[in-house]
Amino acid sequence: MGNELDQDALAAEWAAALEEQEETPVEGGDAPAAGGGGGGGDDEALADEWAAALAQEEQTSMKKEKEQSFLHSQSRAADFKDLTEDAKAPRPDATKRDLDFILDIPLDVSAELGRTKLLINELLQLGQGSVIELNKLAGEPLEIYVNGKLVARGEAVVINEKFGVRLTDIISPIERVKQLA
Repeated sequence: MGNELDQDALAAEWAAALEEQEETPVEGGDAPAAGGGGGGGDDEALADEWAAALAQEEQTSMKKEKEQSFLHSQSRAADFKDLTEDAKAPRPDATKRDLDFILDIPLDVSAELGRTKLLINELLQLGQGSVIELNKLAGEPLEIYVNGKLVARGEAVVINEKFGVRLTDIISPIERVKQLA
């Protein structure tokens, strides 16, 4: 209701300002302030358009307010069940089910005898029977990597004509964290 009074007052101020503009003589002659024959007809039409636009805007905002109040009256607060006790209760099969899920994840395991760096020229000169010197000494343990992370050390063994690794040292979690830094 207060907005309608404000808009009416604003429209009246605009109309008064336009009337003052019409009454003020224009410098340089007796030509009317507005172009055309009658003088103030265009200004009154403009003021009427402004008043109509303001009234339409007020109607739109009132309609939106009514819709919002209707929607607010139709809605209600959500009622949630307290699940705290259910969450705290132990589930006997939960650990087995969680482990079963983890046990099916494939991992890439590799054993590393040693490493070296070569120039491209040296690599191109390699042939059958060439020897590449590694950074490890004879008798040093192999390193076992799981998905590229060092997890253990061991020694090479032969089992049924296949190579294998006998684990001699498992990396502690503290050492694994240090390797990340």
